[in-house]
Amino acid sequence: MFMGKRSVKQYDGLLILDKPKGPTSTACLEKIKRFFKQKKVGHAGTLDPMASGVLVLLFGQGTKLASYIMEGLKTYRGKIELGKETDTYDIEGNIVKSVTIDGLKKEDVEQAVLEWKHLTEQEVPQYSAAKYKGRPFYALKRKGRNPPKKTKKIFIDYVEILDIRLPYVEFRVRCSKGTYIRSLAHSLGKRLNVGGVLVELIREEVFPYHIHQAVALDYLLSNPEVFPEKIIPLHNALPHWQKVEVDREIALQVKNGAMLRVSDIKDEKEVKEGDKAIFLDTQKEALALMEVIKRDGELFWKVLRGLWKKKYY
Repeated sequence: MFMGKRSVKQYDGLLILDKPKGPTSTACLEKIKRFFKQKKVGHAGTLDPMASGVLVLLFGQGTKLASYIMEGLKTYRGKIELGKETDTYDIEGNIVKSVTIDGLKKEDVEQAVLEWKHLTEQEVPQYSAAKYKGRPFYALKRKGRNPPKKTKKIFIDYVEILDIRLPYVEFRVRCSKGTYIRSLAHSLGKRLNVGGVLVELIREEVFPYHIHQAVALDYLLSNPEVFPEKIIPLHNALPHWQKVEVDREIALQVKNGAMLRVSDIKDEKEVKEGDKAIFLDTQKEALALMEVIKRDGELFWKVLRGLWKKKYY
C-alpha cells in the first residue's frame, strides 16, 4: 500500500511514462527515482530531449526485462520540415543548409516518404550516442572532431503519410529498435534535394505498450498516490508471452538453473522450439523468463532470466 507522499518500498515491474518534450530520458528517470525513493530503476529505449511519448521505466527485478522489451517494434508520429538541414538532423541543431522548395511536388514527397519501407540501413547521426573507440559521437563532435561515417541495419514495418502541407510533412512509422527517425528525415531531404529536418516526434508505442497506457510525468509527481497502481507487475509485463504455472518442486529446479523437459511441465498449450514464456510460481508471481530449446531431438525449457528475489522461499 502506498503511504504518505512517497514510496518507501522498492517496486518490481514496469511503468509506462509519457515523457514530456524537453528533458532527457535519464532526467525523467532520475526525478521519479528520487521522488519515490526507488533504488533500482532503468528504462528500455532512450528518447531524444525533443521527443515525447512512451518511455518504459523498469523497477527492481523489472530491469531484467529491458532487452526483451527493447527488441519490439516502435511506432512514431512525427513532422518534418523540408528546405532545411542541420548538423543534428533535427530542428534543435545548427542550420547548415536552407533552400526554397518552389517547384517541389506533393506527389514526389509522398513517393519519397513511402520509399522508407524499402530501407534496410541508414546513416547514424554525427550527434548521437553511437560510439567510436569507446567515446560517444556527440562527445567527439563537441570537441570539434568528426566521427567516422557509420551505418546500421534497420527494418521499416509500416509507413503512413498523415498530412503534407509543404514545407511540412506529417507521418507515422513503425520500425525496428535503434532506428533514428532523425536520419529518416535527413535522408528524405537528401532524396528530394532540398534538405529536411525533424521538428516534432512522439513515440506512440513500444510494443506491446501504447501511449494510451502512459502516465504523464507532471501528473505522476503531482498525484503520487497513483504510483503503485501504475506499476505493471512482472507477471503481466510481457503480455504477448504465454504464462506457465508450476508447482513448488519445478520452481526449485528453475531457481537452480535446471533445464526442464517440456513433457514434464503441465501445460495445455503445445509449444515448439523458440517459444518463450513467463513461468509463475504457486502464488502466481513471476518466477523466470523461459525459452524452449531442442537438445538431442527433445524439447526443453531453459531459463533466460530469473525473476525471483534472493529470499524467495
